[in-house]
Amino acid sequence: MLILYRLFLYLAAPWVALSWLARALRDRRYFERCPQRLGFIARDLPPGGVWIHAVSVGEVNAAAPLIEHLLARHPHKAILVTTMTPTGAERVARIFAGRVRHCYLPYDYPGAVRRFLARAAPCLALVMETEIWPNLIAACARRRVPMFCVNVRLSKRSLRGYRRYRSLLAPALRSIDRFAAQNRADARRLIHLGARADAVEVTGSLKFDIALPPEAIEAAREVRRGWGAQRPVWLAGSTHEGEEAQILDAFARLKKQNSALLLVIAPRHPQRFKRVFRLCVRRGYQTELRSNSLGDRAFSGDRGHDRGGDRGRDHGRDNNAGDPGQLNAATDICVADTMGELPMLIAAADVAFIGGSLVPVGGHNVLEASVAGVAVVFGSHMFNFAEIADQLVQHAAGIQVMNRNELAEVVQRLLADPHLRSQYATHGSALLKKNRGALTKVRAFVDEQLTR
Repeated sequence: MLILYRLFLYLAAPWVALSWLARALRDRRYFERCPQRLGFIARDLPPGGVWIHAVSVGEVNAAAPLIEHLLARHPHKAILVTTMTPTGAERVARIFAGRVRHCYLPYDYPGAVRRFLARAAPCLALVMETEIWPNLIAACARRRVPMFCVNVRLSKRSLRGYRRYRSLLAPALRSIDRFAAQNRADARRLIHLGARADAVEVTGSLKFDIALPPEAIEAAREVRRGWGAQRPVWLAGSTHEGEEAQILDAFARLKKQNSALLLVIAPRHPQRFKRVFRLCVRRGYQTELRSNSLGDRAFSGDRGHDRGGDRGRDHGRDNNAGDPGQLNAATDICVADTMGELPMLIAAADVAFIGGSLVPVGGHNVLEASVAGVAVVFGSHMFNFAEIADQLVQHAAGIQVMNRNELAEVVQRLLADPHLRSQYATHGSALLKKNRGALTKVRAFVDEQLTR
């Protein structure tokens, strides 16, 4: 089956190239370091280091405490972090500031993965969540590089899709030395798909072990002063295509009840910043880009916005000469077009809605709001975080809504009642504390492997 998979990859190479080119034309950062996508990484990496793969921003955030532990406990081991997306690369640079090496993971072609592993020469591979690349896994097995899959989740929906390729995936899963599954259901699905039962351990989710650094808390206070300490603030984070329109419908209802309300929208993908900005302007709202209010302090994923005829609505620098981060009092909506700031922006808000959940994307990490001590709302499409969503609802630590009307009603109720917001935040903090411990378990078996 692996031979057929490789044949398919080679036949699909033109489509892969065109798909990459289309993505790169939408987001020019994909042109950067493109040879790495074929395994041509730097040759100066010290051999015997630890390689950690984290697809994008969410996985990098989840891996960060583990990486910090490796840097402190095993300082003699070089750390290489790979991502698939430029946003993930920027997050690595922002968090670790040169303390780790970064490159892009190559596509799963035999020659590309051989080159990558020959140049990286890791002693241990740690893969965050569920990334199954048969050629890469087979190459690690041939080179006797132990591979651990950490913080693994496998939803019912994903399992249904993977079942079609079980004859290909089962041998790959059997080659992986260890799985740290988020819960028992994930563990059962992994074993059903082909993983060895003795290689699967339930550790819990690393997402419960995340924490907001003190500097982020202070930055959140500063941001809130810039937004207006007395203004009610609703943040909608990690939003996707089709969600912003629903959020704006809910916002229109909320503005009728509280004209001072500020909406902060943080789209999930940088290539959509401009589109979301224009959508808000077309709806008639005074809209500002966060990068403009920051001036040169912005760390933006897309500083080349073509504002054109929308410029009159984009207040930007003209109104913020005195205090970077200050919003004009007439601003209705701030589009957060800066990278790596979402946890801090959540902490600066009164209520947070986490996207990817009003549309069938599967949700994102709603625990970021609980970590920040902010009441959290999310939609019905949470199949990638089903257990966490259920726990939040059961413990009155989060509210799930079915549509834009319920979203408006819930956000209004929370904004109008500080005590209710505080209750949800307190219950969220208690839930985090109760479920922490995955990081300790993962650290233990990683340390055991590295000390052999």
